[in-house]
Amino acid sequence: MTRDLSPSVQRDADGRLRHLITLEGLSADELTALLDLAQFYVREAGDLPARDQSLSGHTIANLFFEPSTRTRVSFELAALRLGADVVNLDMQSSSRVKGETVLDTIYTLQAMHADILVMRDAEPGLPAYVAQFVAPHVCILNAGEAHLSHPTQGLLDALTVRQAKGDFAPLRVLIAGDISHSRVARSAWQAFTTLGVAELRIAAPDDLMPGKGEFAGATRFNDIDRAIAGVDVVMALRIQRERMRGAHMPDDASYHRAFGITAERMKKAHPGAIVMHPGPMNRDVEIASEVADGPQSVIQQQVANGVAVRMAVLATIARNVQSRRTFQ
Repeated sequence: MTRDLSPSVQRDADGRLRHLITLEGLSADELTALLDLAQFYVREAGDLPARDQSLSGHTIANLFFEPSTRTRVSFELAALRLGADVVNLDMQSSSRVKGETVLDTIYTLQAMHADILVMRDAEPGLPAYVAQFVAPHVCILNAGEAHLSHPTQGLLDALTVRQAKGDFAPLRVLIAGDISHSRVARSAWQAFTTLGVAELRIAAPDDLMPGKGEFAGATRFNDIDRAIAGVDVVMALRIQRERMRGAHMPDDASYHRAFGITAERMKKAHPGAIVMHPGPMNRDVEIASEVADGPQSVIQQQVANGVAVRMAVLATIARNVQSRRTFQ
């Protein structure tokens, strides 16, 4: 399997998005259209959530081969609020643990008329691989692929920044922490770069910095105090120990002293800078609790935006596939 297929396999013969596997290759106009639709679905805290019947008659199957709280629940809520039927598979008790191939699992769901499959897996390239074999009316949505891609997270991060800051053009954005192992960082980099931020910075200890061929155009720092100076957006990332192979890591307290996003460090950022985190957080490791819960934090806004963004993606993909059926 190879990631190289992802940008091309996700489009139909007419160039419309049929699957969402990566943000790579999406234009600024496409990203903006998804953000605009997501904003349409946003509601204020305390209001009833947005609902319509865009997915009436569709069946969504959530296949999460890795643990998830925010992404899985928000995809389920998004589908239900758009009128879909939803099936959540507990993959630890599925036939895959008995030796069934992932394609046979997909074919089984397809035979039961599941037509939008939401996948999270630790194996790189799996969503693009599966997308090549599904029936023409079936769509694959990537809900997190190894360390490579998490497109709906990238979209919700961009939506959160746009809500707080408006225009992307003047912004300096910092992504800090375990960059090397982070699919969130890669999708955020793709989104912010395509949407035209003034500067994207990545900051990590040397063992957690990605290879030089990655994150083209980003300014690299191994000193968090230099990296955070003057930025408008700070995104903290947890250390992804489950993906590490041989990286040397200090203990949590040492890491927090050397690289954690603290209130004192936030004073170096631009006044009015916002603080983000994709979750789950390791409090007082990569981010201090007083920052995570403080006035500059938009972390709970990110969570809320996750449902709206996934509603927008589901509605857009379903509309594109239905349009193709109509005009064939």
